[in-house]
Amino acid sequence: MTGKNMSELVDQLAEKRSTMEAGGGEVRLDKQRAQGKKTARERLDTFLDEGSFQEVGLFRKNRTVTFGMDKADPPADGVVTGAGTVHGRPVNVASQDFTVMGGSAGEVHSVKVVAMMEAALTSGNPFVFINDSGGARVQEGIDSLSGYGQVFYANVKLSGVVPQLSLICGPCAGGAAYAPALTDFIIQTRKANMFITGPSVIKQVTGEDVTQEELGGPDAHMVKSGVIHFVTNDDDEAILVAQKLLSFLPQNNSEDPPIVDPDMDVSPDESIRDIVPLEATKAYDVRDVIAKIVDRGDFLEVQAQYSMNIVVGFARVCGRTVGIVANQPSVMAGVLDINASDKASRFIRFCNSFNIPIVTLVDVPGFLPGVAQEHGGIIRHGAKMLFAYSAATVPLITVVIRKAYGGAYLAMAARDLGADVCFAWPTAEIAVMGAEGAAAVVFAREIKEADDPDAKRAEMIESYRDTFSTPFMAASRGLIDDIIDPADTRRKVAFALEQLAGKRKQRPPKKHGVFPS
Repeated sequence: MTGKNMSELVDQLAEKRSTMEAGGGEVRLDKQRAQGKKTARERLDTFLDEGSFQEVGLFRKNRTVTFGMDKADPPADGVVTGAGTVHGRPVNVASQDFTVMGGSAGEVHSVKVVAMMEAALTSGNPFVFINDSGGARVQEGIDSLSGYGQVFYANVKLSGVVPQLSLICGPCAGGAAYAPALTDFIIQTRKANMFITGPSVIKQVTGEDVTQEELGGPDAHMVKSGVIHFVTNDDDEAILVAQKLLSFLPQNNSEDPPIVDPDMDVSPDESIRDIVPLEATKAYDVRDVIAKIVDRGDFLEVQAQYSMNIVVGFARVCGRTVGIVANQPSVMAGVLDINASDKASRFIRFCNSFNIPIVTLVDVPGFLPGVAQEHGGIIRHGAKMLFAYSAATVPLITVVIRKAYGGAYLAMAARDLGADVCFAWPTAEIAVMGAEGAAAVVFAREIKEADDPDAKRAEMIESYRDTFSTPFMAASRGLIDDIIDPADTRRKVAFALEQLAGKRKQRPPKKHGVFPS
């Protein structure tokens, strides 16, 4: 440095920084934009509060010299890492740069990501990873695989401690796809694909001819595989979803979610009475009920197009974050099946990990019958619901709207599985099975011997319903705390949340339970 003054050194630093921040160069950056995608740094600029980003590891370099890597010198090693704020709350981030060697992950690339994950663990901040990568950097061989392993290990360390979000904004192939799968929520844009084995290999091995979109596009993963949680049209929309999602969540598992813009109006809303038909066989959209209960009708649904017979998502009641779990009578009558059980139980466990009370709305005819369900493991999958609710220590508030039959009644946060408060509407039917099926079993001889079997069947069905299927029977056994006017549901839920805000529940000391597989 002899003969140089500070101004010259600062100028040299600025030039070097500008070169590194340019990624793969203007030609590649422009190509990225021409595809309707933001660059790695543009995504962070949009996601984080203006001027809040503090980059870490800009000048990190890989040590590989084989296959031309000694000349490649990829800027920032293809990933931008650091920390910033979202709506004033700290968050740690990593954003892969596809303009630098296709965003491929080498040793240093992964080490930088892991460093931000470890920093998130230390500081108690959420971690957000924006994926746009061609996969492992083949020039680095086993070192790139080692890097992936370190990322996966860090994902598991962070799990249940700080929220982890993945944005899939470009390719995410091979082993790289497992990192998002280990995070809490995945947001995929319509310009992105995610798969373990690409179409060409599948064609070679199995003979199946499939496009990238059919194999790993957002519709495939939302509707069929259930891998992802949100689908967006582009990067901007994905960032908005991530920002909104974070607004519902605490920074970490030692904090409660923030109280945001409370709507304190809990006056009776008689319009909710008109949503649910009295006839148990008629459908309605449970999201219309949810909208009447939560603040300003604002509900962020999770996995909206997957296993649509159950609805899960986040909302607020008087400013407090709640997780909503609700049967959807307009799809498969709201029955619980394998996929619905997986979807709901995972959401319940996330809410429990991060101190989010759960409001469960029940209108369920049972578990889905059939050979395919039995052979597919409905017993072990359904058991996940029982396990998730039974293990939960957050406030649990249950509202039985209409049907609540058999084991599915228990699986939807019944009092016996730990619900703190249980309400029922006058339309609630809580029983081992529907009155029609029960009457056919209990009164089989009377119906068979009657002069008019059809009339006798109708009489016995009504008798069973009046005796066992009313909410008053459950209330008399202490399984329901109160039978309420539907118009008062929001007020009742809000009051219960307030009363349960300080809930503390100790569990027997153990490493962890063994979740049904």
